Amino acid sequence: MWVEETKKGKYKYIERYTDPLTGKYKRVSITLDKNSSQAQKQAQKALAEKIRRAEAGEPEKITLGELVGRYREEQQKTIKASTYARNYSACKSIMNILGSDTIVSRINAGYIRESFLATGKEPVTLNEFLTRFKALMRWGYRNDYVSDITYLDKLEKFKDTPHRIKIEGKFLESSELSELLSGMTVKKWRDLTEFLALSGLRFGEAAALDLPDIDLKSRMIHVSKTYDSAHDIVTSTKTATSTRDVYMQDQLYQLCRRLKAERLSDNIVLPMSVVFFSGTKRERIEFDCYAKYLRENSERIIGRRITPHTLRHTHASLLMEQGIDIGTISRRLGHSNSRVTREIYLHVTEKLKEKENEKLKDVKLL
Repeated sequence: MWVEETKKGKYKYIERYTDPLTGKYKRVSITLDKNSSQAQKQAQKALAEKIRRAEAGEPEKITLGELVGRYREEQQKTIKASTYARNYSACKSIMNILGSDTIVSRINAGYIRESFLATGKEPVTLNEFLTRFKALMRWGYRNDYVSDITYLDKLEKFKDTPHRIKIEGKFLESSELSELLSGMTVKKWRDLTEFLALSGLRFGEAAALDLPDIDLKSRMIHVSKTYDSAHDIVTSTKTATSTRDVYMQDQLYQLCRRLKAERLSDNIVLPMSVVFFSGTKRERIEFDCYAKYLRENSERIIGRRITPHTLRHTHASLLMEQGIDIGTISRRLGHSNSRVTREIYLHVTEKLKEKENEKLKDVKLL
């Protein structure tokens, strides 16, 4: 047995043994806080048990913390940095709730539900944790760290407010959008707000655009990447259907032509840059700065806070009011399915019915 100090100041105890299946050497390890004689005895005992189980073909008694560590090692090599960061945070929360020292093989559905509910968090948050927990356990099962995951079928989502109700009020009327734009005093944020509302692009998609992506000749915006502002990198789009061409209707075309001309003019006196929406501190426009400005100014101008994603819902809603069909809108937004589009559609339909009823209310036919 030998000991290696980790970057976090802990101590990894390692032992080597011969794999009975292959005849090759393998390693087992355990990480402890100290490197004392007592810790060494504890490590020897634990490593001997791991080797005994391995040689007997018994499943390893792995803790939740150990499973998460191995899961993260693979994810770091196989997924985008932004996705890794989100999953890292979710797994950290799961370990805090269930206990990182909990033996994975002893976890059951009842323990999961009781532990999650005890946090007092909103159902939407608990369901996010539940989704990540199931993904973690399925990964463990596929990699032979977990022998039984049948209990996952018992874990149903926590009852939450339906998405169709949540999105109600999370988009603007045409008059509200006009009022908001008129009240914005910072040009670059006003331009971006108008662009997002007219195009339906996600913030990251807009921030990743370069000048050649704005194809004025064909009147198309070529969406092929997204900007991860947390890591300041441009990556692939959210889903395969997110890679798309967005047609520029007249208002969007006029806005893009003006913005592109301004960027090309800037490049005469500034270092050449192909970025369509340039940032202040970074090359590309910053999400946090924009979200803060939009939140504060929407509350000031129209009396309620909105987010950049509100403008995407607004785009879909306004198109529906113009009679554009769901399939066209869904493809324009790059949705992998039209569920969200349909939920917006249902709300818009109800709103239009109310307007129609108001018109009919006082009609006298006789």
